[in-house]
Amino acid sequence: MEYEVLGWPSAGPTLRLDHREFAYAGKFVMSNTGKAIVRDSAAGSDIVGAVAFNEDRTAPDTVWFRYITTRKERRGEGIGARLAAYTTARAHDRGYDRVVIAVNNPFAYHALSKAGFGFTGERTGIAELVLEHPSDRARYREGLAVFRERDLTEAEQAFLDAKADAGPPPVVTLPD
Repeated sequence: MEYEVLGWPSAGPTLRLDHREFAYAGKFVMSNTGKAIVRDSAAGSDIVGAVAFNEDRTAPDTVWFRYITTRKERRGEGIGARLAAYTTARAHDRGYDRVVIAVNNPFAYHALSKAGFGFTGERTGIAELVLEHPSDRARYREGLAVFRERDLTEAEQAFLDAKADAGPPPVVTLPD
């Protein structure tokens, strides 16, 4: 896998993703967010994941991940978690102290926990939990409990049932 920051928000990078293969594909065409990607060199260097991010307007030491997407047939392989970890490390290298994301489902919540993010106890929007890096991830089960309060799909319910007594997952190894 090859990881790359295509550009920071001030550079105005854009990225065209196939909406049939990637959730939120239209959000990556906008030029007001930075972009990072992961390519699978074994699959002909096709893009298999992407993240869009921007600087917080009120806290210039903070970056917000706005959208993370993985190619549909590659979900569940840890690509999003490793891309989040890679992009977070690049943001910290660039001088940002904090990286934040709001997630709206337990699968994204778990993946971001694998990238070292932890639940802040805050919520935003209608149904989003705020996670941040760096974090001690001590509130992992508290975040899972919030998801249990919602109407869930069968897959989400089964996932939460499987994680009922679990602590945070191990943090992924940072890609080069």
